[in-house]
Amino acid sequence: MAAAHEAFWPPGLPKDVPLPDTSLYFNLEVTAARYPAKPATIFYGAVLSYGELLRQVDQLAGYLQQCCGVGQGDRVLLYSQNAPQFIIGYYAVLRAGGVVVPANPMSITAELRHYLLDSGARTALVARELLERILPLQQDGTVEHVVVHTYSDYLDSDADIPAPEAVTRTHEAVHLPRVTDWNAALARELAPGERKPTADDLAVLAYTSGTTGQPKGCVHSHRTVLSAVASSQLWRQGHPASTTLAVAPLFHFLGMQGGMNNPIYNGASIALLQRWDRDAALQLIERSRVYSWSAPPAMIVDFFANPAIREHDISSLQVLMGGGAAMPEAVSRRLKDDYGIRFNEAYGLTETAAFILGNPLHRGKRQCLGVPTFGVDARIVDPATLEELPQGEVGELILAGPQVMLRYWNNEQATASAFIERAGRRFLRTGDLACVDEEGYFFMKDRLKRMINVSGYKVWPAEVENIMYGHPAIHEACVIGMPDARQGESVKVVAVLRPEQQGQVSEQDIIAWCREHMAAYKVPRVVEFADSLPKSATGKVQWRELQEAERSRSAP
Repeated sequence: MAAAHEAFWPPGLPKDVPLPDTSLYFNLEVTAARYPAKPATIFYGAVLSYGELLRQVDQLAGYLQQCCGVGQGDRVLLYSQNAPQFIIGYYAVLRAGGVVVPANPMSITAELRHYLLDSGARTALVARELLERILPLQQDGTVEHVVVHTYSDYLDSDADIPAPEAVTRTHEAVHLPRVTDWNAALARELAPGERKPTADDLAVLAYTSGTTGQPKGCVHSHRTVLSAVASSQLWRQGHPASTTLAVAPLFHFLGMQGGMNNPIYNGASIALLQRWDRDAALQLIERSRVYSWSAPPAMIVDFFANPAIREHDISSLQVLMGGGAAMPEAVSRRLKDDYGIRFNEAYGLTETAAFILGNPLHRGKRQCLGVPTFGVDARIVDPATLEELPQGEVGELILAGPQVMLRYWNNEQATASAFIERAGRRFLRTGDLACVDEEGYFFMKDRLKRMINVSGYKVWPAEVENIMYGHPAIHEACVIGMPDARQGESVKVVAVLRPEQQGQVSEQDIIAWCREHMAAYKVPRVVEFADSLPKSATGKVQWRELQEAERSRSAP
């Protein structure tokens, strides 16, 4: 019996498709062979061809193998903002047989320590402006080899789109033990070994924050990542004549897939920005004739609020995709009415290498997760009994598909809790509460687990609370989400001070301390002091009570 959503399936596409039995690196090899002179990246106007991209990937892979000892299955930390070096580093690690551990460039030293110790990574590829955060870990032996890159090395006379200071900063030599300059590593021109990665080799170990505080590593093979890539490109009609705007962070699966792996698979060009800048994005879209763009809604809202947009030709922009948060209804309507662009919403997780549910391009619904894509089974179950629920009822969304991660890294308990068996398939429990309508489209309703969505970044309150208890003035803390017109949500903490600290510590003091101890997107925007926190009979903090009170205050 056909599922309801199959009546609205993208015209001309089969329900199931054969997925590649190759590696991500193979995609780059093929594209470089087909289009060696074609721009691979356009970085503030500076062009790097596919042939040159592949050459530098192989050179860096040879250096990683011969000078850093990176072998089959070894993890390598990649710690950088968007830049050609991120892409080169990512594919070089794969070519060397390694596993990429992408780190949020907002991560501070303590967070990096967890990624390194948990993953076992002994080598790190690091942007120059982030070097100071990882040096203490190199000096105490947590990481052994560090290769440092400077963004401005990939600018040239054609790079005439204004770039931030971090990009234009001139190259500074680093003379420290076991710290190597990127250019010096490439200059060795070392060739990698003959063995190339295969579909079932591990490719990416991506960390996602956990409800218990410590981030968990999601283990992906080339096959799982490439399944999401191939499915997304067929679903969204990608092609080699197009240019993609890559400004969503590449360390995050939304940017990693939409801004890097997808266009390389297609042979498309990548218009690349180091970080979000709506004026630079506007110039790049116009000049490079950008066709597609994958970004969190907050970026898109900001872009189309730019008063200068009427002075530029953005007619090439046809496919606008996003996830991580719902696009406001009013913005979706404006995109369609004013620009003829249908915003294509989708749903994915770090655990699913991003793309797994998607709205058909020809018949999308607003503020909707979409329908199951190629080879995907999505169901709604009772979170307590795990029994499947009928259409229209709200329950936990579970997913099975070829892009679902293999497991959590070194965490058998978390892996066992994350998966259930149904009809001979392994389903991932998402922790998201959703329902399915009569046409088979899925809609998010709430979250089963505590989570705050800041511009598409997941913030788990328990993690922030654990850090905040390190502040000498904090007696108790409860972290909740606060509606935010620009970011979707922001972080708020309700704190109880130690008796001797009351009246001695301000909200700004707490926020300033948090900025030094956690990534910027986790930092509370508001600190509210209270005499006590509501607790259950067993002494547990009643966070839902505080969360509901905040939602009631913020309701229009």
